[in-house]
Amino acid sequence: MRGDAQVAQAVPAHGPAQHLTQHPPGSNPPGSPGAPQAEVQLVVFQLGNELYGADIQAVREVVRAQEYRITPVPRTPAYLLGVTNLRGRVIPVIDLRRRLGQPPAPLTEASRIAVLEGELGTVGMVVDGVSEVVRVPVGSIEPPSPVMVRRDGDFIRGVARVGERLIILLDLGAVLAREDRKSRIEGGRHAAGV
Repeated sequence: MRGDAQVAQAVPAHGPAQHLTQHPPGSNPPGSPGAPQAEVQLVVFQLGNELYGADIQAVREVVRAQEYRITPVPRTPAYLLGVTNLRGRVIPVIDLRRRLGQPPAPLTEASRIAVLEGELGTVGMVVDGVSEVVRVPVGSIEPPSPVMVRRDGDFIRGVARVGERLIILLDLGAVLAREDRKSRIEGGRHAAGV
């Protein structure tokens, strides 16, 4: 199997992983003393020195970026690197660095493609590296500051505290959306000379 053995074991190739810890009947309700705290499982990846997290339910698998040829597609946004053949399926591949407004970086041995499943189907997302899968208590996740929210699209769901580390949680729906409705409308008005 291609990909990191450690991450591949933690990130299932098929089927969703458990998103929130379940509380069996008869157990202490959430919030009560002795009750287990709800958790979310995140796949943690790097872009430069920063850590980002994505809900494990959206990540189908992680593969080495250098093992796949990415074919550019003309007239697409700069962050869309092109398409690749993933075991017989042609999928689009985006560069998360470019999507988040960071400068591009060359692919290295550590570079990975996180294969995501969502409303738009299967999409590959190039990241600098994937480090781990962590369980994060929901109570340690803070909403993004208004300063962090972009005017043209909110890519950040929150920030998780894991020990001394901060992990930026991405809204993958917003990251993968090609453009928002407002941009299409404004673009259409601009093209029409309005």
